[in-house]
Amino acid sequence: MSVTEPDIAEPTEDAPEGWRLRPLQVRPGFLIRRLHQIHVALFLEECASEGLTPVQYSVLTALDQMGAVEQAALSRAVGLDRTNVAEVIVRLERRLFVRRRPSPEDRRMKLAMLTEVGRAALKRVEQSASRAHERTLAALPPDRRERFLEDLATLVESSNSMSRSPVVG
Repeated sequence: MSVTEPDIAEPTEDAPEGWRLRPLQVRPGFLIRRLHQIHVALFLEECASEGLTPVQYSVLTALDQMGAVEQAALSRAVGLDRTNVAEVIVRLERRLFVRRRPSPEDRRMKLAMLTEVGRAALKRVEQSASRAHERTLAALPPDRRERFLEDLATLVESSNSMSRSPVVG
């Protein structure tokens, strides 16, 4: 689907209504949300056999890369608030993908860690998740994909502190 843009001046500080006058389908927030929805659908389709969501996959990947980690640090690593991370951990713990134990430094804090069952699930879903990423970018010519990812990273990094759950690390 190609969206042609009407002849409307670019939005400026002097004309904030410029975005309001543009079709919804060319606004950055709309496009980013739609691309996210599309990627989630592709991920769920590709990873259906393992029954993992993109967020669960992110948490498992972070645990694989970070080792045993306190849930607050994990929430900062994946850009989710603590409550959501705690809920994801509970679901992954039920499936034996993750284990929690008290921190040796502070017994009130829990460390989450990937189990061998979780590591095996991550390995099984690796190619499927990769296909989802490739399918998300497939409409772009190969020579523009890395640039697109760099531009996305720039946008995210430049506004990271404005997020309710900024990524740290």
